[in-house]
This record gives sequence, structure tokens and C-alpha cells, in this order.
Amino acid sequence: MPNNRSAKYKGYRGQALEVLKSLHIQVWSDVELKTKEGAFEGIILPRSEADDDKHVVVKLKNGYNIGILAEKIIEAKEIGVKEAIYKIPESEFPRDPHKPNISLLGTGGTIASRLDYRTGAVIPAFTPGELYGAVPELADICNLKTEKLFGVFSENMGPEQWIATAEAIGREIRNGADGIVIGHGTDTMHHTAAILSFMIQNQPVPIVMVGSQRSSDRPSSDAALNLRHAVKAAAESDLAETMVCMFGPTSDQYGLLHRGTRVRKMHSSYRSTFRTIGNIPLAMITTDSITPLTQDYNKRRSDRNIIVDAVFEPKVTIVYYYPNMQPDIIDALVDHGYKGIIIAGTGLGHVNKPLYPSLQRAYNAGVAVYMTVQTLWGYVQMYVYETGREMLQLGVIPAENMLPEVAYVKLGWVLAHTTDPEKVKEMMLTPIASEITSREPYNGYLIFQGGVPEVEVFLKKIKH
Repeated sequence: MPNNRSAKYKGYRGQALEVLKSLHIQVWSDVELKTKEGAFEGIILPRSEADDDKHVVVKLKNGYNIGILAEKIIEAKEIGVKEAIYKIPESEFPRDPHKPNISLLGTGGTIASRLDYRTGAVIPAFTPGELYGAVPELADICNLKTEKLFGVFSENMGPEQWIATAEAIGREIRNGADGIVIGHGTDTMHHTAAILSFMIQNQPVPIVMVGSQRSSDRPSSDAALNLRHAVKAAAESDLAETMVCMFGPTSDQYGLLHRGTRVRKMHSSYRSTFRTIGNIPLAMITTDSITPLTQDYNKRRSDRNIIVDAVFEPKVTIVYYYPNMQPDIIDALVDHGYKGIIIAGTGLGHVNKPLYPSLQRAYNAGVAVYMTVQTLWGYVQMYVYETGREMLQLGVIPAENMLPEVAYVKLGWVLAHTTDPEKVKEMMLTPIASEITSREPYNGYLIFQGGVPEVEVFLKKIKH
């Protein structure tokens, strides 16, 4: 790393900057720190300008990053300053005419990377040559082509990026790709998987979304294995579906392929965060095998016929109902020109009575209002109780067992085609990609409660 003045303290300011200067250490210093809470050895990492000004970040020798409160640092001994190398040496990705051709589309973040152990820096990899250097096993699976569509955090994915991604997928498949892999941040991956399930129809090959819960600078990173699984699924599986490929259990035993309209991120940090809701995953996958768990999926075809219908109406929202919700929430949405509202209601699909006049006003204004359940599992059943029947009279339409986020993106997609209430209803309630199912299988709802005897017996059988 260049030893210019601005680079010495990259991202540091305030109290943390003053401590670094007073102790005569800098970014990329290999240091031994003595603090009020013990001694630490590692490398001083740069920080984002948006981070706080009170902590110094150190990459420990075990690969983990920690933040140390600057005021608690007593002494520092600099062992040396490491040079950061931000490029993975490229080797030409081997091509084999007998292997399938896979297109990897990047939307942001790091698909794969390698840790520079001299500095603690994470070196990103994206070109075929870089990926070959970082995950050489990919060459055993396919011929790889990569294209970076844009570079955004997943929370910044939206209609513009969804449309561009769908169009790129269509182009790659028409040009001969045997499978598509999409690198994506995990936080909103299930939203993107759902909207692509509507924007891309009749695809002849797998479309596989993949990300990582833990970055490549951590010993427990799932990035490389998830990528290997996703590429294998795109190259070798018979599932011509839009899917999410991530860890199955929190260990690295196998991955799961989840259908794009029935998957949801369910834990903030577990590697096994994604799970299929109201059904079972499509398949299990390891580096050696792909095992379908159901036969209910679209099969791979040899043609290049694909429907790309990439449109979206942005004036659509989700309202999560809670006790004492005030009607001005709904009124504000109507006043601001929203064309569609998805409600995540309680129980079988309920809200309080004070909202009724506002829901009637929304209906009179031509706003499409659909009900889902915040329980996630189960169906909206608005004929059972008086509350539900009254809301039906107000024009609220039950969305069967669509997940709230799936109903949201589908309504945005539908309203980009038509605003006629009857046509909207017909499109919303006609299944396209198993977003609505006629039933939930007996093993489609499993939530185990730890601590109770029968579950503890079960856990002991499967715990390694």
C-alpha cells in the first residue's frame, strides 16, 4: 500500500484517529496492542467514512475482525506495516467444449474473494480468471462467463435493477447460456428471486441466485461453497426454475435449492438463513451430487425460448398491521398516489375496525388492496370471522398463501400491465411460479421448539 499521508489513517477520524497518531501506528500496521481489557495482536484495518470515530478495527490472527474502543488502548507496538495487494493473480479460465456454458451476473458485493494473509485484506474476485484463482473447482464444472451488471448493496436493489437483471438473463439465455448464476446480497435476495420469477417465464435453463452470509475474511465463510453449489446447479441440474442456492444446515454438509417465490431469509446471521415456506425445497446439493426433493418443477429444455416481461409499477407498498394502527397510514398512501397496498394482517388476515373507512376510501380511489398473513405459513381465510367478511365488503382481496414480499412484487408487476380491478385480480390470483399453491404439504411447516423432550431427543440424533 502507498505510504502517503492520507492513506495512513484511511477512514479514521475523531478520537480513534488521535489515538492512532499518538501511538504512531497506521492502517495496515501489524501491531501488538495492550488495552484495559487484555492484549491483542493483529492488523489495523481501514474504516468507512460513515463508521463511528471511537473504535479501532483489528483483524486478529484467527481471521476475525474486532473493534476496540480507542480510549481503552494503553500501548501499541508496531511489528511492521503490510503491503495490501488488491488483485488476485489471474489465470486463463480453462475452456472445454464438452462442458456447459454458464453466465455469472453480478449485482453487487463480492461473489468470491481470497484473504491476503499478509495484510488481512479481502481481495475481491469476479472475472473468470480471478474466480479461477479464488475457486479453481469451478473449472471442473463449466465454462464461465461473467458480467457485472451493477454494484449495489442488496437493500438498494429495486425496479431499475430488477428490470436490468431480467433483460440480461434473457439475453444470455438466447445467446446460448446453459444456466445463469446471479450473485446477490442476501438481505433482499428473496425479493429479487420472486420478481424474477414473474419477469422471466418459460425459461429453458436454471436461474440460480447465490450470496454469502459471512464474508471471505472469516474462517466460517460460506461464499466459496455456495458459489460452487450454485454453479453446479446451473450447469448440471434439471430444474429450469428461478431458485436461491444457500447452505442447508448451518454446517457445510449440503446446500438447498429453494423456489424463488417460496423462499425467505429467516435469520440475520446463520449460514442456514434461507428456508422454503409452506413447502419443501426443490433439491439438496453437494459438490458431488444434486438430489431432487420433489418432482414438482419445470424441467430443463434444449430450446432457447424464453419470455422476458420486465415491468414494474413502483407505487406499491407493504403495510404490516399492528394493534392500534391508525387510519392515517392508509390515507397517506392514497393521498400520495399509491396504486397497490399489500397488508400483512394478523391471524387469518385481519386488521382493526378503525381502518375500515380508510380501506373503503382506498377502494373508491381505485387502489388495489390485497391481504396476506404475517404468520408467513398458512392461507388468508377472510370468510371465517366477521372482521374478514367485513373487509371483503370493503374490497380487500385475500392473496391465498402468497408470502407478503412475494405478493408485493407480484402486485407491482401486475399493475405495470393493467389497473383494471378485475384484470388485476385475475392476474394476482392466477399462479405463475407456485407463489400460490392448492395445499401445503404436511412437512411444509416445521418449527421445532428447543427444550421440550421430544425435540431434544430428535436433536441428539442429528447433532454431530
